[in-house]
Amino acid sequence: MSGHSHYATIKRQKGLKDAAKGKIFSKMARAIQISVKTGGSPDPNANAKLRDAIDTARSYNMPKDNIERAISKGVGEGSNLEEVTYEGFGPNGIAVIIETATDNRNRTGQEIKNLFERGGGSLAGPGSVVFNFEPKGLVVVKKEDNPEEQMLALIDAGVEDIEETDGDIEAYVQVDKLGATRDKLQEAGITISSFEIIKKPKNFQVVDEETLAKKVLAFLDNLENQSDVLKVYANINIPDEILQKIT
Repeated sequence: MSGHSHYATIKRQKGLKDAAKGKIFSKMARAIQISVKTGGSPDPNANAKLRDAIDTARSYNMPKDNIERAISKGVGEGSNLEEVTYEGFGPNGIAVIIETATDNRNRTGQEIKNLFERGGGSLAGPGSVVFNFEPKGLVVVKKEDNPEEQMLALIDAGVEDIEETDGDIEAYVQVDKLGATRDKLQEAGITISSFEIIKKPKNFQVVDEETLAKKVLAFLDNLENQSDVLKVYANINIPDEILQKIT
């Protein structure tokens, strides 16, 4: 949507700042740990979910030692983690999905419920909002002086959808084609900033009032900052002129 920023873009740009503080690395480490357990193996060659988690961590320049330490924890003390997904409605009825890795389902569930209630939303049951999202592979390419040529190369590589932001180009592909698309782009000499599997909203809700936009982003930030939360997805689009005022 031209002139708007969806939450995947807002969160990614915020995440780049958080990376300097180590927050994003901590979440990626937990994602690797849970992938070891749920995927059934600490070997990425035998565990596709772990391979994806490692690839994503590497795309954000997570150090090799951190990755290896997370794998070891997944086999040892981190093996009591379990993956739990929550769904709900935030301020103004926005649809939200939260993916967590927790060693105490009851504690995490109560904390997530409290965050929804304090933020003016409500936790909902499984299936309440997930139908409005679809799994996609997201490849983020740093925009250069020739964005038109870059976008043509993305199309040649088989991407389904392209969205241009201020400094990046976001390309979406089928989940099972993410690795192959990444390889094609790298072979073509295109610099990839990051790549990962996400849940992309099928329909977006525009939040075009400044006070409400602040409330929505504060609510989503509080969810992101909960220690067990790995990823948060929301179907918001905020006009750029509003976003610039509040960030």
